[in-house]
Amino acid sequence: MRFKGATIIVGLLVVLQLAKGDSPEEEQGVRYANRCEACKILSAELEARLGETGKSHDVIEIGYSVDDVKPKKRTEYRRSELRLLESLENVCERVLEYNLHKERSDSTRFAKGMSQTFQTLHGLVDKGVKVDLGIPYELWDKPPVEVTQMKTQCENLLEEYEETISDWYFKHQDEKSLRKHLCEDHVLKKQEERECLKEQLALPEAKKAKKHEKSKGDKEEL
Repeated sequence: MRFKGATIIVGLLVVLQLAKGDSPEEEQGVRYANRCEACKILSAELEARLGETGKSHDVIEIGYSVDDVKPKKRTEYRRSELRLLESLENVCERVLEYNLHKERSDSTRFAKGMSQTFQTLHGLVDKGVKVDLGIPYELWDKPPVEVTQMKTQCENLLEEYEETISDWYFKHQDEKSLRKHLCEDHVLKKQEERECLKEQLALPEAKKAKKHEKSKGDKEEL
């Protein structure tokens, strides 16, 4: 079958599987991240950033002295306030690396990587099919409004819970995750608000089988 020169007019409400809703945004196919989703991703990205900065074993000197007589305090960088501040800086920018996977309905709809829908659409374009989404092709891979809005939600959470995050960093990070401390213990007061924290992206069948084989092999060695 030849695709070159063919034209496909793709309706956004069909191909992108936009859910109907009652709010004006949902009627346009827009469903913003809720507080649980925003907190979940903020926690994941800040812990990932801390994991990157925590690899350093440097010892830094802190404190100020006019005459340099009083010795400065030496501390490990990975336990310092400087590391926390550097990790917090621009952490919400990382949210813009996410895409909206509208083929999923739960919180895993926000994930990095191209969605199955756009993989299909890009595949059609590569075959010479003209696909009309009502937006220029060069804007296809730009962060959707749900993601840019979640960046703002991330920034608001950081401002609102700055002391809570700092408290976790200095006192609790060895005993519980940031997600537990920030989202469960402070941001999301009610149990029903925390449902998205349990949601994880299911492994593809091939990876499931490989994981099962590895687990089976480990048992046999034992």
